[in-house]
Amino acid sequence: MPADLNDYFNKKRNTNNSSNNESSNEEKGFKKPNFKGPNIPNNFNFGKFGALVYVVIAIVAVIALTQPFVVINSGEVGIKSTAGKYEPSPLQPGFHFFVPFIQKVAIVDTRVRLINYTSGEDMGEAQKYSTQAQAGIIRKNSISVLDARNLPVSIDITVQYRLNPENAPQTIAAWGFSWESKIVDPVVRDVVRSIAGKYTAEELPTKRNEIATAIDDGIRKDIDAQPNKPVELLTVQLREIILPEKVKEQIERVQIAKQEAERTKYEVERANQEALKKAALAEGTAKAAIIEAQGRADAAKIEADAQAYANREVAKSLDTNLLNLKQIETQGKFNEALRENKDAKIFLTPGGAVPNIWVDTKDKAKQSAIGQ
Repeated sequence: MPADLNDYFNKKRNTNNSSNNESSNEEKGFKKPNFKGPNIPNNFNFGKFGALVYVVIAIVAVIALTQPFVVINSGEVGIKSTAGKYEPSPLQPGFHFFVPFIQKVAIVDTRVRLINYTSGEDMGEAQKYSTQAQAGIIRKNSISVLDARNLPVSIDITVQYRLNPENAPQTIAAWGFSWESKIVDPVVRDVVRSIAGKYTAEELPTKRNEIATAIDDGIRKDIDAQPNKPVELLTVQLREIILPEKVKEQIERVQIAKQEAERTKYEVERANQEALKKAALAEGTAKAAIIEAQGRADAAKIEADAQAYANREVAKSLDTNLLNLKQIETQGKFNEALRENKDAKIFLTPGGAVPNIWVDTKDKAKQSAIGQ
């Protein structure tokens, strides 16, 4: 049968089938949607378009599976390895491409990290918070140390550090990704044990600042001595020195004895000060009395000297004529008194140097006194 006839019968058969389907759908309540396909040009080549679609799909699938790119955030660097060999220069934060299956990019954290050496109780609390481990905080047990007398002592310490970003590829190539447990942790433990082991347990609390400085210097020196300087040490903090119970009790007894001795010494010094104060007051009082008496004596002497001087001056001014005049004046006064009281008695002093004394004899008390 010719091809045109076949096409004709096929189209007719399809038309009948479609009409039958439409009538059955209409009987069931369904309506044929009014859908029109896109207008495709008659000269469009479906073979070439299909191949292009397959190529695009394949590329997208490869990219989705292999992901030949990486995004590096701030505080991180990328270490690219080609055929297992690390490149010396780290990848800085940003968007980077690499060749899948041949190259790999490992991202390492260069932010500040902590190692807390702490007691078991703190470790139990810290394990409840998993976000702290993600934030770069590593918790380890307290560092056990034997003191100068081989007594066990525990020391809590915190170390802050960060990976040197410039030498990160060399550090990872030499130490691996567990570099901090191979570089920082052994150095810290060795230095702490070496320095704290030089002191007795009783000396550790009293020389805390000295020990903390020595530990910081020792850790910093050993970390900086590592090849390529893989780690930047920031701070070392000595938090606590945990002593055995017997040593604590002994230290407490010594402290109490020292406090008692200091108190006794203070009381003795206070008593001595009080005694010195009283002695000083007594000495001051005695000196004041001496000074006061000396002042009175000096005043009396000055007064006596002044009186003697006055008497001498008066004596110099007296002569016979003046004495006679005074005698005459006194005698005149007596004469006037005798005119008023004729019974009066007058005692005349020899020489006339002292004025005469007269007594009124009318006074019985005076008379009796004179008679006696």
